Amino acid sequence: MKKRRFVSNGHLIDSGILAQILNVIIEEGLDYEIINFDVGKTNARESHIEIDLIADNEKKITEMTSKLIPLGCYEKYTTEAEFVVSEKDKCVTEDFYSTTNHKTEVYYEKKWHPVKNQRMDAVIVQKENGLECIKLRDIKKGDRVLCKSDSVRVFPPARDRTGEDFGFMSEEVSSERSADSTVGKIADEIIKMKENGEKVVVVAGPVVVHSGGASALASLVREGYFGGFLGGNAIAVHDVEAVFFGTSLGVCQKSGKPTREGNKNHMRAINRINTYGSMKNAVDAGVLNRGIMYEVIKAGIPFCLAGSIRDDGPLPETVSDMIEAQKQYAEIIKGASMVIMLSTMLHAIGTGNMLPSHVKTVCIDINPAVVTKLADRGSSQAMGIVSDVGLFLRAVASRCVPG
Repeated sequence: MKKRRFVSNGHLIDSGILAQILNVIIEEGLDYEIINFDVGKTNARESHIEIDLIADNEKKITEMTSKLIPLGCYEKYTTEAEFVVSEKDKCVTEDFYSTTNHKTEVYYEKKWHPVKNQRMDAVIVQKENGLECIKLRDIKKGDRVLCKSDSVRVFPPARDRTGEDFGFMSEEVSSERSADSTVGKIADEIIKMKENGEKVVVVAGPVVVHSGGASALASLVREGYFGGFLGGNAIAVHDVEAVFFGTSLGVCQKSGKPTREGNKNHMRAINRINTYGSMKNAVDAGVLNRGIMYEVIKAGIPFCLAGSIRDDGPLPETVSDMIEAQKQYAEIIKGASMVIMLSTMLHAIGTGNMLPSHVKTVCIDINPAVVTKLADRGSSQAMGIVSDVGLFLRAVASRCVPG
């Protein structure tokens, strides 16, 4: 029989990580022996466990290593990292290490080194100033790329034990939570983050406008709660349509009834913006004088509208090059403490793929499947709230906006 010793540190019991580690070992047909287990008995103390992984051959242990690493379990007697030089742009050796969204360190030169710009589905490149997560498409010939997982350890986010810091977060998706309680906690959190100078980014879909939440979101932008705004062409088009014509998708926002030839209004809105060359120019000219995009532009916060194959127009500011849009999204969310996702499956998942797991993530949608899918795609830190997004935004604004 073959053995290798693995180590894990953290709040292993109450976070459920220990159970996950042991379960995956058994499910894969291997055995284990707990050598040492020091239980952290207070909120300040972490637990420490050492486990011998047992299998009948080295190959099974090596294959299991790649499954244990994402759970924060790493080899006690870690080998030096192996970096292989890329021989071609966008290409790496087939045994490259594919990243998670958890904080990561790599062992070489006899110590652990942190990895910058952590995100999922990337590779780790050794540069002069340290290690960095790089998308495969951005790999250049000559880059030194990390291979295998033997020299890697990751740090999954632990469940908050104080009950004071966003402690209501969980991976559960439920329509039965107390809406008032949840709204209050989110409102308190963004108020605290604003006071502390922390960055909150909002990702919004056009349902925000359709559901009557535009004015509430605009007021939150105006009051300085957000340091970045992400969405697609549609959120901006229907926001502008609502300002110019009082409709969203041709439906009157006051009566809720379709208007005569209202189906043309979103195209008329695009046309009017095109006349001025951009939304910013329309704001400067006093033509676009309220709404979400007006407040975003007036506040000067960075924003990106990522285009899609469905776009009408699109608006001048919409970024139709998907690679460029991804780069702008990644830049805007950099340094964020929280991301709030409002009824947009496509842009929520896209943003989630770029976020390190320590970023607090809240997804609001009337459809629970949206939040479930976000978690399934790797953003396990996302908390889901099943709610009408318009009602949610109005409730948050009522707590955060004076008067």
